[in-house]
Amino acid sequence: MGTLGTTLLETLTVIAIAIGWLCFVNGALLNLLYTVQTVVAYFALRGRRAARTPSSAWWRYRDQTVPISLLAPAYNEQETIVESVRSMLALNYPFFEVVVINDGSKDDTLRVLIAAFGLAPIKRAYREQLPHQPIRSVLGSPRFPKLVVIDKPNGGKADALNAGIDIAASPLVCAMDADSLLESDSLLRAVQPFIENYDKVVACGGSIRVVNGSNVVRGRVARIELPTDLLSLFQIVEYLRAFLIGRLAWSQMGAMMLISGAFGIFKRQIMVDVGGYSLNTVGEDMEVIIKIHRYLSENGKSDEMRFVPEPVCWTEAPRTLGGLAGQRRRWQRGSLETFFRHRAIMGRSEYGLAGTVGYFHILITDVIGPPLEVLGYALMPVLYVMGLLDFEVFMAYIALTFIFGVFISVGALVLEELELRRYPKASYLLVLMLTAIVENFGYRQINTVWRVQGWWQYMRGRMEWEKPARQGFTKPKP
Repeated sequence: MGTLGTTLLETLTVIAIAIGWLCFVNGALLNLLYTVQTVVAYFALRGRRAARTPSSAWWRYRDQTVPISLLAPAYNEQETIVESVRSMLALNYPFFEVVVINDGSKDDTLRVLIAAFGLAPIKRAYREQLPHQPIRSVLGSPRFPKLVVIDKPNGGKADALNAGIDIAASPLVCAMDADSLLESDSLLRAVQPFIENYDKVVACGGSIRVVNGSNVVRGRVARIELPTDLLSLFQIVEYLRAFLIGRLAWSQMGAMMLISGAFGIFKRQIMVDVGGYSLNTVGEDMEVIIKIHRYLSENGKSDEMRFVPEPVCWTEAPRTLGGLAGQRRRWQRGSLETFFRHRAIMGRSEYGLAGTVGYFHILITDVIGPPLEVLGYALMPVLYVMGLLDFEVFMAYIALTFIFGVFISVGALVLEELELRRYPKASYLLVLMLTAIVENFGYRQINTVWRVQGWWQYMRGRMEWEKPARQGFTKPKP
């Protein structure tokens, strides 16, 4: 019995060491990818020749633009919907329409829209080409000819977007969130890849930034300021890292795996060709990009999806731990649903870099990454204390976990200051730099725990949409 117990202990020790090394290797691969992305993003930003001001963007692109239909699904958005719609209607773009889809809201979303814009039922010719709940009515107003409001039963965001695509009258459609604010020249800047090569580009995404703390007046960010709560500051750093490094690098490498559902422009026809957004997923924005990759490769097309860092869409980030946890669990479920639904393309060269490098990245960051990271946090200190892990290896893991995380976050801030310079005060950059350091000691770890919870929800087949509570945009300050 003693021999059996010793053998069992030795076996468990070997397994624990193997898992520890697997955690270390996974962390090393992740940080290698992040480093490559940072370098690629730096040269991509340095090589861009973007218009510096809204007026210069207008004069450069106004005669070359393509009509766009903005699609804004709205579910229980009474706090922000009017301000958001006003912001959209005031965009500097020659030819566009705003299509708001009231997705069976249980609050007064539709009522406040009718009151604010004088809406009434109108006749609108369209073809139902995509799956969605039946459209109950289409509303418009002679005072706001660019505004169209759809009323339909609740079917979820993907369902609402499909209804909007069916109604849309423009060759380009812009999917966004109803609780987000576009800068006045966002469309002019985001449409640039279509202007440069309309025959080849099928989709384009822009940057998403956190509006928390900024001064919003009449649907516009009048003054960019930092929030006072640490949770919002953490998310600002996260968004900078995700967009200025991740999305830009993947765009340059030709393997865009995600265009944010808060701001993405697509050719309407490609959305019809792939069957629109899938209805049975909570990660519709990522899933539709993989569908487009598959469609293009399987039909012998070499079309492209691009990312443009200059156009900015401002979004209200969750302000409570509970709201943020629900959002991150949902994001994780969406990534897993997409990965396993389209797993057939993984590693297959006929799907280009999306099927090889892009899908491999999803595998190590979203599929095996979260559980391995949690195991690493638990196992590495234990193995070191037990004398089963060399001091050098343990310190290398600490460096991978913390120092590299700080390096990547600070790198995003450096890119922001070198090229975009959205934050008006040097003190803001100092605060964000300190935030980039602090987030690695607690915030990053709890995010990983939430993602593991998302894994568990996915395994149980949970499909609920955990929507964080919103308090509305910051009101003007005296």
